[in-house]
Amino acid sequence: MDPLRDSWGREIKSVRVSVTDKCNFRCTYCMPAEGLQWLGREEILTFEEIARLVGVLARLGVDEVRLTGGEPLVRRDLPLLVEMLAQTEGVRDLSLTTNGILLDRLAGPLVSAGLRRINVSLDSLNHVRFAEITRRDALDAVLRGLEEAERHPELNPIKVNCVAVKGFTETEVPALADLARRKPYVVRFIEFMPLDADEAWREDDVLTGAEIRAIVEECYGPLLELPAKASSTARRFRFADGVGELGFVNPVSEPFCSNCDRIRVTADGQLRTCLFSRREWDLKAALRGGASDDELIRLIRFAVQHKELKHRINDPGFVRASRSMSQIGG
Repeated sequence: MDPLRDSWGREIKSVRVSVTDKCNFRCTYCMPAEGLQWLGREEILTFEEIARLVGVLARLGVDEVRLTGGEPLVRRDLPLLVEMLAQTEGVRDLSLTTNGILLDRLAGPLVSAGLRRINVSLDSLNHVRFAEITRRDALDAVLRGLEEAERHPELNPIKVNCVAVKGFTETEVPALADLARRKPYVVRFIEFMPLDADEAWREDDVLTGAEIRAIVEECYGPLLELPAKASSTARRFRFADGVGELGFVNPVSEPFCSNCDRIRVTADGQLRTCLFSRREWDLKAALRGGASDDELIRLIRFAVQHKELKHRINDPGFVRASRSMSQIGG
């Protein structure tokens, strides 16, 4: 079968599937403190519907699947879905992004089901500042979850994602970078993007990857860049003494759109071709309306033909995404 390509010639190899819009954190850069309406159970895709979509996408050459939320670990019986996807022909890389608060009791079942990579969001190692940004006093639970993940060598690598916000993250950088030196983690700093539910993002809030790298190098000496595949979202570095790895995801200051190979499926079954899309394609309606696999393939190909060339964050007249990050899927 012909590979899945957009109109710019980019081959789509990766899908991020949100399994829920619900989250047990209220991170300031993602969700309002209160008042967000959750989707009803009947509005979100079932495990069987997700598995069918992933199977169809795998036939088109999409071999990387990442489960996201909201917080995916609040979805009941998630290891069952992981097992279904791990057994899907053509799925080469199955991973998950989590805030880590439930990982201490779910890491084992997830690994047994077939999970092989994990990203844990962690923006501060200071209890007060962690609670300030997540609106939850849960740092110890997240650290326990990371320690439990370490006990499973099948999870490799364990990535720690840190959203970088100017005026907050500067003081966090040395301790987070040191975490990469002390633990078997890849610590990645991600520039703050305009996907907050309160729509308070300003360009002045972005702490760039270059600024973070300068802070790290002032503390630990020069960083040496490592090779990364063209479609990678992160620039990879190691410390000069070889102890630990850092990543910098710079979608605002150094957009990587020209090599983007990703699409997204929201918890309510909408296909998005970019985080900042203003348009979605309704896969759930097709699934529940009796569409055949061939009909799903035609719909997916049509949507991907409309994949945006770039997100345009830095362009005049930039228009925000039609939903917040928690509703799209991280």
